[in-house]
Amino acid sequence: MIVDVQSKILPGVTHWQSPNFYAYYPSNSSVAGFLGEMLSAAINMVGFSWITSPAATELEMIVLDWLGKLLKLPQEFLSPGNCSAVRHGGGVIQGTASEAVLVVLLAARDKTLRRVGKSALGKLVVYGSDQTHSALQKACQIGGVHPENCRLLKTDSSTNYALPPEIVSEAISHDISIGLIPFFLCGTVGTTSSATVDPLYSLGKIAKSNDMWFHVDAAYAGSACICPEYRKYLDGVEEADSFNMNAHKWFLTNFDCSTLWVKDRNALIQSLSTNPEFLKNKASQANLVVDYKDWQIPLGRRFRSLKLWMVLRLYGVENLQHYLRNHIELAKYFEECVGQDSRFEVVAPRLFALVCFRLLPPVGDNEVCRSNKLNQVLLEAVNSTGKLFISHTALSGMYTLRFAVGAPLTERRHIAAAWKVLQDEASTLLGTPLQDNGNPS
Repeated sequence: MIVDVQSKILPGVTHWQSPNFYAYYPSNSSVAGFLGEMLSAAINMVGFSWITSPAATELEMIVLDWLGKLLKLPQEFLSPGNCSAVRHGGGVIQGTASEAVLVVLLAARDKTLRRVGKSALGKLVVYGSDQTHSALQKACQIGGVHPENCRLLKTDSSTNYALPPEIVSEAISHDISIGLIPFFLCGTVGTTSSATVDPLYSLGKIAKSNDMWFHVDAAYAGSACICPEYRKYLDGVEEADSFNMNAHKWFLTNFDCSTLWVKDRNALIQSLSTNPEFLKNKASQANLVVDYKDWQIPLGRRFRSLKLWMVLRLYGVENLQHYLRNHIELAKYFEECVGQDSRFEVVAPRLFALVCFRLLPPVGDNEVCRSNKLNQVLLEAVNSTGKLFISHTALSGMYTLRFAVGAPLTERRHIAAAWKVLQDEASTLLGTPLQDNGNPS
């Protein structure tokens, strides 16, 4: 069997844990995460309600509170310990950030429709930016929001591709004036294309003044915010109704483990709860416990909190902070390499461990299509070497290369080797020699 895995499976595997993997935001694996995953598989329980396995529910509440406190989230996002309270928040582990944005959008939709009437579904409007993850569009499709009512507002380099509050206000005012109903706004901390950060405080105030649900997607960069110097990027989260971070991206927790916090759990429960006779029990009926089946799309759920618990306990805060800072320093080193080779340019400011850059066309050739094609060919050439894997995006119409540092085994020597491959392939394309100053010590 192992021979078959080696001969038939591994040749077709893209190795996300490789130190030379820079294409997408990371999907970290670790000994602690693996141990928690293995124990979860061995126990193999289906913890959809408290009574099906009390430890699974209670551990999830505990570790989500631990992580929420590390991120310095507002108290309203944490579990109150009193299930009979009228309005209280809490955390839940979803499979992915796509599931997280879907469940909160459904909660926001139903909360709004209870206020304005179910017949108003066709008037509901959602807002994000053209940098917001495509999961928002999919959530709108599933949630019955008309495609033309999903506003992905344009951003540009003047705000480093962050969502300008004044544009949001203008769009909302216009929609209200034509009889539409704004109900959901999504801000991002660490966009997929360039890892930019939206102005959470201003966006939250706009949402609140228009009685809208404000969701913060920090799937990628939320992990870095356990470091005091990066916590500033969450300023304004106190204005949010929900907040999401993927522990399975950059937090050494094996996939899948997407953490979601809400200020009002009842909004989720009212939208997603079912209560068939065969699931009724004394604890649930008395509202003494949390039943996570009512916080998510499926009924069944895995014991995912076990691996996050293992990661937090076995590594601890200081080691996790060191791990994150190291990747950011490695990305900074790569950014310096790019900046010292005049044939390349950094396209967007680096905030975390993603560098967006491109190869400049020959002097005198400023034709956008040819410049984009040049970078597409460079990407294909670099990836074809098999020595590293990078990806691309488009920023202001420019074909832009993405270099995302985040694999657990990546070291400075891997960054230097990757940069050497990029320089060599660029030289082949341009017919120009390597820049001596293109690899800082």
